[in-house]
Amino acid sequence: MQQTWLILGATSSMARAFIRKLAHQGDGIILAGRDTDDMAATARDARVRGARLAEVMRFDARDADTFAPLIDRMAREEGTLNAAVFVGSMPPQSDLDAAPDGIDGVIRDSFTGPSHVLHLLAAELEQRGSGTIVGVGSVAGDRGRVGNYVYGAAKAGFHTYLSGLRNRLTRAGGHVVTVKPGFVDTAMTWDVEGMFLVAPPEKVADDILRAVEKRKNIIYTPGFWRLIMTIIRLVPEPIFKKLSI
Repeated sequence: MQQTWLILGATSSMARAFIRKLAHQGDGIILAGRDTDDMAATARDARVRGARLAEVMRFDARDADTFAPLIDRMAREEGTLNAAVFVGSMPPQSDLDAAPDGIDGVIRDSFTGPSHVLHLLAAELEQRGSGTIVGVGSVAGDRGRVGNYVYGAAKAGFHTYLSGLRNRLTRAGGHVVTVKPGFVDTAMTWDVEGMFLVAPPEKVADDILRAVEKRKNIIYTPGFWRLIMTIIRLVPEPIFKKLSI
């Protein structure tokens, strides 16, 4: 059956790697983000690689006027509709501590903006009785840490939203995959100190595709992050609050 994907945050390194793999499958792709020139180049590359469709549309998680046109465009496609969310922002926690007004933007970028779009799309997936949503969260959402607890809180909220949406769409034949990457080689992490076990975006894209094919509910990528985060979650709070991790 014909597949069409809506990619929110199509300028991210993970999104570009995922788009290349969708193109090889011959899927249709709607690239959505703020930098239309960047996405146009990715769309051209996708068409060369075999994408049935590769179009660019403007999307800004902080601009609700950009949401409905994405759903209207997707609704005009036949077959199965899917979406993958790669949106988020992670300014240094020290910047947010100094200027708390920035908290709203992080939550809008990483949680409420993309969730609004997915909520609009969910009705279309229910009507068709099919479709997959991939929500890229973060291991940062598993436990609040002193170094990025605002970003972690936004991703924790997104994880919970995806869990509820999965519960809803499963009843109609759809599915939701929650993806929790560890450190990935993207623009978001380039200037962050203390990075270790950094994965290439292609590894994440491969893991996401496998999760979609197997209808996984929650994945960590690379997989060893499941063990790491299990250990971190098990550290007692009196000890954890003294750690700088």
